[in-house]
Formats: sequence, structure tokens, C-alpha cells
Amino acid sequence: MKENVIPHSYQISKKDRQENNKHSSFLMWFTGLSGSGKSTIANVVEQELYKLGIKTYTLDGDNIRKGINSDLTFAPEDRTENIRRIAEISNLMVDAGIVVLAAFVSPYIKDRENIKSIVKEDNFIEIYINTSLEECERRDVKGLYKKARAGEIKNMTGISAPYEAPTNPEIEIETEKESIEESAKKIVDYITLKLNQVK
Repeated sequence: MKENVIPHSYQISKKDRQENNKHSSFLMWFTGLSGSGKSTIANVVEQELYKLGIKTYTLDGDNIRKGINSDLTFAPEDRTENIRRIAEISNLMVDAGIVVLAAFVSPYIKDRENIKSIVKEDNFIEIYINTSLEECERRDVKGLYKKARAGEIKNMTGISAPYEAPTNPEIEIETEKESIEESAKKIVDYITLKLNQVK
């Protein structure tokens, strides 16, 4: 069947879209434990970029799992497929000239490396939201840790499933030392130069 799939060549390119938007496009991938602050920080970063006139879109774990990936579980192979699909969606959005913010636990290094291979390394910024398990459990925003400790949730990252922290992220945010505002500023400052690199 694959031999019958022939991509069509369109006249408007990624560079054309970037030039029209007056900024480059790329993927910012926020990874960290549940409750670490990924979505909260991504939300503030997007607000700051919006003020600057940057075209953005945020992909979030819970929202994606309610729609596109509603058929997937939290088993390791489904987690990998979950991230692969999100990477492909992100790749399309980057090609559309949009700055994509993706907030996902994404616990496995191999899956995050696969994202990089899909969107290409120069379009990928890994942002590690480094928050201790103890602090995430203390926050327990969604009540997931309490359920996991009670045995009501299986494959809970940090409890009954592993989290493989990034070894060399472009940006590391330590939420127990940095405020949300400081974290967002650190990220926006980092990407400012990249926003002007239309290619």
C-alpha cells in the first residue's frame, strides 16, 4: 500500500510561511513529571510570545489523549506511539510556520530522541521541567499520585513506571528554585535569537 502513497509538491514552502509570519518556527518540548509545572510554564511562555506577535500553538497531554490519542493506554508501547503521533503533528505545525509548545511527561529518552529525528534537530528545543517527585506529590494537582499510591493507577511515571531525565536539555527549569515568571522569561530569552532565524 505504501508504494501508492505519493506526496504532492505544493508551491508555498515552510520558508514562505515563516517570512509571512515574520519569525521562524520550531518545537519547544516541555518534559517532566506529572505536576512538575510543564503546562503552567508553557501557558505563560505562550502568552508572552502572543504579546510579541508570534504565531503559536500548545499541545498538551490531557487534551491530546481526549482526542487524537484517545485509543491509547499508558503502557510503554502506547506511550511511545502517543509521543510519535504528537511529534508528527508538531512537525506539520512547524512546517506551517508555527512555534509549537508541547507539554508531555514523555518519560523515555528514546522517544524524545525520536521526536528530534522527526522534526529535525535544529527545530527541536528540549525543556526539562526539573521538579522532584516529592514536590510533585506534594502538589498532586490532579490527585494522580494519591491514586497511584493507593494502587488505583498503574504505570504512573515516578511511582510504578520510570522517568528518564534528559541528560543535556537546551533549557532546564528548577521549579523549586525559580518562579513561573522567571522560568518563562528564561525560556523566552533563550529562543529570541532563534525566532529571527527564518530558514
